[in-house]
Amino acid sequence: MQIVEPSFCFIGDVNPQAMLRNMEEAGRVCYKSEDMIKEGSAGTFLQRIVRSGHESVIEHEKLTVKITCDRGVSHEIVRHRLASYSQESTRYCNYTKDKFGNELTLIRPSFWAEDSAAYEIWKAQMASAEQAYFALIDAGAKPEEARTVLPNSLKTEIVVTMDLREWRHFLKLRGSAAAHPQIREIVALMLPEFQKLLPEIFGDIQQPA
Repeated sequence: MQIVEPSFCFIGDVNPQAMLRNMEEAGRVCYKSEDMIKEGSAGTFLQRIVRSGHESVIEHEKLTVKITCDRGVSHEIVRHRLASYSQESTRYCNYTKDKFGNELTLIRPSFWAEDSAAYEIWKAQMASAEQAYFALIDAGAKPEEARTVLPNSLKTEIVVTMDLREWRHFLKLRGSAAAHPQIREIVALMLPEFQKLLPEIFGDIQQPA
């Protein structure tokens, strides 16, 4: 059994300057102000667009990321409708195989200290789930059958594509005080990188407390 931290990375070639230019060109059609496009004008224009709430303009560009999280968090992620998903499948992945290290990989719960009684109870239950999964496979169960004993804490990888407007919605909603602590942990990792990449689009979003 292996216990890891959540993480994320961008997928594909990301060119923020090209994205800004494309969104500016699309947005200026609304005002027929294409003649005002010049070097460096996209950032200021798009900051104005976002402040005004005219966010349909930023739907013209998208970002794709790979998130490593637990299955519980992934169930919340896929509730966002305007997105595309490709996720590690417990039907086809056999965690007893060498490619998975012959073990289950779990995401550490961020809300329990490792020296706490709650963490020890969780860890014992994860070990029990791993033993049950391996026993089922040894008994001839297929991975899609043995997965019935896999826990919410199981590590999963999910590739997510959203347009920039939906990413703004995702980061604000899932970073709020009302969101689950583990999805807030993901947003706390993602938001600074989104802001570094496209401050004109994401710079006004508050980091989770």
